[in-house]
Amino acid sequence: MALKDRGIAQGSIIDTPEGDWYAYLFRDYGSLGRIPYLVPMVWEDGWPVLGVDGKVPDHLDLPANKRDWSGIVTSDEFKRKKGDHALPLAWQWNHNPDDRFWSLNQRKGYLRLTTGRVDTDVLQSRNMLTQRTMGPTSSATTKMDVSQMKDGDYAGFIALQKKYGYVGVKMENGQKTIVMVSAESDEPVVLAELPLTKKKVYFKIDGDFKERTDKAYFFYSLNGQEWTRLGEPLQMAYTLPHFMGYRYGLFNYATESTGGFVDFDYFRISPEIEEVP
Repeated sequence: MALKDRGIAQGSIIDTPEGDWYAYLFRDYGSLGRIPYLVPMVWEDGWPVLGVDGKVPDHLDLPANKRDWSGIVTSDEFKRKKGDHALPLAWQWNHNPDDRFWSLNQRKGYLRLTTGRVDTDVLQSRNMLTQRTMGPTSSATTKMDVSQMKDGDYAGFIALQKKYGYVGVKMENGQKTIVMVSAESDEPVVLAELPLTKKKVYFKIDGDFKERTDKAYFFYSLNGQEWTRLGEPLQMAYTLPHFMGYRYGLFNYATESTGGFVDFDYFRISPEIEEVP
């Protein structure tokens, strides 16, 4: 056995132009999913020897990345200059995207998501743009312009897995409502709702993954400064049907008719969360 430490396993070995060797492995870690590890490696008598004294160090002294690449997670103001990548590699679509219905240039400095089909559930939302969560804690925020939603539309910010939770806006009979929805019990349940009269609203999700606490907390704000908890914490759980750790996702889907759109001003992620009980 090349390595036996905390279940860190399975991957590949790589070398650098300087001649250093590493193993690129992963570790299952609750609702975070599989987290990557870069493990120092040397060759002894033709065999790979991984780790430091058989253990994987939690920190490595590596030079800073000077290339124009994002990290595993990254904040995004959705401002693009000529020659910029449309979306950094930290972003992934939850389904194969329909490029007719998302844009970074229809409104400069915003991600626009337009409904292109009718769905029955947020998990079917095709152009949902996601990033992985980050531990041991992480907080992600977004600002939305919801003035062009149509009746039957749902848009917002999700902690995505089979047992998902989200905070967002629904449009019904010409009225907008802020909602917090939880699928912790495998079926989506509205745990909180309140009327929304403004065109813009802010949402935040805090994830606490310390020692596999695996709790997500949901917030809204009308000014981006004062945050109010909404609904109940989500007990996150890794499930095989989705076979991934939780992800933060921006979504907009229609249940009645297509053509409504929302504009996301930014996505910002930080390792700091509010103190929560």
